[in-house]
Amino acid sequence: MANVSATSIRLGSPFTPMSYTKAGRTSPILSLGTTKAAFPSLRLSRFRVYCAAKPETVKKVMEIVKKQLALSDDVALTPESKLSVLGADSLDTVEIVMGLEEEFGISVEEDNSQNITTVQEAADLIEKLVQKKSEAAN
Repeated sequence: MANVSATSIRLGSPFTPMSYTKAGRTSPILSLGTTKAAFPSLRLSRFRVYCAAKPETVKKVMEIVKKQLALSDDVALTPESKLSVLGADSLDTVEIVMGLEEEFGISVEEDNSQNITTVQEAADLIEKLVQKKSEAAN
């Protein structure tokens, strides 16, 4: 006599689990429900808030970056431009920071200079340091 095995799969609605039945036993395959993992697009890997640096500060930072990296006029810089993508190494970044210090009459600490990766970050740091300097003078 041969053994007969019956297997069936039942697909549930979005609110009921999927299951399968084998030889009279029902086991869950997959449970569909609302979990945090159901909306992976809502997860943010990184969330940044920028202070809005003055447009003239951003423009001046872009001029200094272009000059320091010897970029041609056809290279389009934006506030989101990454210094590393533009070809800046750590020495270039130090020289850019020195140019910013000279231009704006500020002093950038080494810890802060290591955190500069984009034109916008440099401009935001400049705004913050210029504001601190003016508050200290008053």
